[in-house]
Amino acid sequence: MNSRQLSDDPGQQALYTLIQRSIDRAGGWLGFDRFMALALYAPGLGYYANQLRKFGTTPQSGSDFVTAPELSKWFGRTLANQVAEALEATDTDTLWEFGAGSGALALQLLDTLGEKVKRYTIVDVSGSLRARQQTTLAAYIDKVQWVDALPEQISGVVVGNEVLDAMPVQLLQRKNGAWYERGLVWETQGQELEVSAERVSSANRASQKTLQALKWNDRVTDARPPIEIEGDHDYLTEIHLQAHAFIQTLADRLIASQRSTGKGGAVFLLDYGFPEHEYFHPQRHMGTLMCHQLHRADPDPLSDVGAKDITAHVDFTGIALAAQDAGLHVLGYTSQAHFLINCGLLTPLVDAPLEEKAMAQKLITEHEMGELFKVIALGTHAWEPLGFKQGDRSHTL
Repeated sequence: MNSRQLSDDPGQQALYTLIQRSIDRAGGWLGFDRFMALALYAPGLGYYANQLRKFGTTPQSGSDFVTAPELSKWFGRTLANQVAEALEATDTDTLWEFGAGSGALALQLLDTLGEKVKRYTIVDVSGSLRARQQTTLAAYIDKVQWVDALPEQISGVVVGNEVLDAMPVQLLQRKNGAWYERGLVWETQGQELEVSAERVSSANRASQKTLQALKWNDRVTDARPPIEIEGDHDYLTEIHLQAHAFIQTLADRLIASQRSTGKGGAVFLLDYGFPEHEYFHPQRHMGTLMCHQLHRADPDPLSDVGAKDITAHVDFTGIALAAQDAGLHVLGYTSQAHFLINCGLLTPLVDAPLEEKAMAQKLITEHEMGELFKVIALGTHAWEPLGFKQGDRSHTL
């Protein structure tokens, strides 16, 4: 398998050094989930913790990908209809958002919901993104607060757009009928390492022989996908233990509030993914892991570490089961297209400018975001949210 050389960027070099030390402390082998956590979230160095732009509509802006709120303001304005109903159903006036990105979704929700929201709390580990959010949300600084961790109790409505896909995953590889966990080692490169003059400065060329690189390494494991994979062919996939732990933590806080104050809450998570039987389909033998940089996708997380996003699709069955095991109700599950149409996306678009119509269309068309993206709703008590009145697919989970 290919190993990757270091670039001469100081921040990236520091991140590689941190990863190397983590591998050494782990005994020479680091599971992919731990590597992914460092690559994305290492303070000041990881992709979501450094100063790269990340969110935007074009590569010319220096961004790597676009999310629904940046694509169209009608995403947040339509989601606000569901949030308004959920605030009433839970008898609360508080919103929580995980991974608020540029702050675009928060702005759209606050603009639309007005006085229905008394407090908007953003949970985000990125200092650079927090600064961007503060600029975007300057008009609502009296309502918005930022926290690094959840309190012991929370109530209200929780939203998360493209949050689950960025949570570290474990990689499992079936080879010749045996299962392995995929991880990384740090391999010293000797005289045979070729270093491009374009990528390494003259100051660094003298130490080319000491450069080291990340390399894939698989270890036998007892871990397995949640369902048996038909066939005996080689198969690579992901398991989402950190996402499940996140749901457990969220459930614990909501249920604690309900027991203490009588007020719980509802959760709406929007992301790309599949139910279990599609996620672990025998034909999906290369998994779903993907990287995003300058609006291009590639399957190699070991190159340009810290300079690009690393994601995996969401196993929504696993999310639903984790929620139920933690005591929450699954309130609905459907495609983003069905959800937004149920929430009233089409009505205001009748009088919208053509450009706005075209961008909003991308939210619901099948070949864009409409089908690949799904919405799952969870809650401390059972009710039927607006977004799932038609086309609910909970029975497919």
